[in-house]
Amino acid sequence: MKKVSVVVACYNEEGNVEPLAREIARIFREELPGYGYELLFIDNDSKDRTREILRGLCREDPEHVAAIFNTRNMGSIRSSVYGLLQATGDCVVKMSADFQDPPEMLVDFVRAWEDGYRMVLAIKEGTKEKRIMRFTRKLYYALIKKTTEIKHIDHFVGYGLYDRSFIEVVRETADPILYFRGIVAELGYTYKPVYYVQPERKSGKSSFNFYRLYDYAMLGITSYSKVPLRAPVFIGGFGAGLTVLAALVTLILRLALGSSFHPGTFLIINTILFMGFVQLICLGLIGEYLINMNIRILDRPLVVEEERINLPALPGVSGNGQTGVPAAERGDAAGGKETER
Repeated sequence: MKKVSVVVACYNEEGNVEPLAREIARIFREELPGYGYELLFIDNDSKDRTREILRGLCREDPEHVAAIFNTRNMGSIRSSVYGLLQATGDCVVKMSADFQDPPEMLVDFVRAWEDGYRMVLAIKEGTKEKRIMRFTRKLYYALIKKTTEIKHIDHFVGYGLYDRSFIEVVRETADPILYFRGIVAELGYTYKPVYYVQPERKSGKSSFNFYRLYDYAMLGITSYSKVPLRAPVFIGGFGAGLTVLAALVTLILRLALGSSFHPGTFLIINTILFMGFVQLICLGLIGEYLINMNIRILDRPLVVEEERINLPALPGVSGNGQTGVPAAERGDAAGGKETER
């Protein structure tokens, strides 16, 4: 019997994790009875009752439900990727806990997978989120398509099914801050799109504020685009040209009009301020690249586990407390053959 793993990263989702587990169990029981399944929750140090509820679900159904509790909030990006590497199924579904990734699409995913597609991706045709967020996302998709060399997938947020062979590709990247959407577009197989309208959250409030969205957007840009680093060269050249042109115009007017021409200091001050702001922007962009380079060079663990339930212990670690695995070493220790059931 083939096994499907469903990985759900969560933070303060006490109102969603139990209904989600019930719905996924119903789908496999009634609509996908020929498949085994594993539902793996990875919790980012929730402050509400999420962990208590997950422990209850794991006790109630130890065969199908497992959980990993992080020592602190490691971020949804790192936690999601870590969860994918810990999954043991023949294919893995990555989804959110808030029902904005409709669970009923699992049936379409699995059927397309059986048809031979090694990746089945959920593509948003529409969304019920606020207009300002829709506009911002469209602007981001347009920007990243124009500034990167790979063909990014519009309106794809990560929800989808991935064959075991692609999970091994993700494992081999050994990137502690992996931009998952970029890896899917750059290294993924030919995929089957499944279109849907994204609903609103079923319960709770999203933790994705402007800062987190900005952080994720900059990760995508700095991981795949050379344009921001090269832009200062062109901006500087253009600015230098304008400076020379302004000097020539000033000289000509001075010669033509004599002492009656008084350009004043406005032009000088304005030019200095303009170039100062350009320099700040360029330094900020360079800083974003350096931040991500620094994280990758340090090679810290994707996550550090506090506890895992209904999963084998990591190699070389005893008890419930688990130590995260550095990206460069996680090929076997973070979900390879040694950790399979």
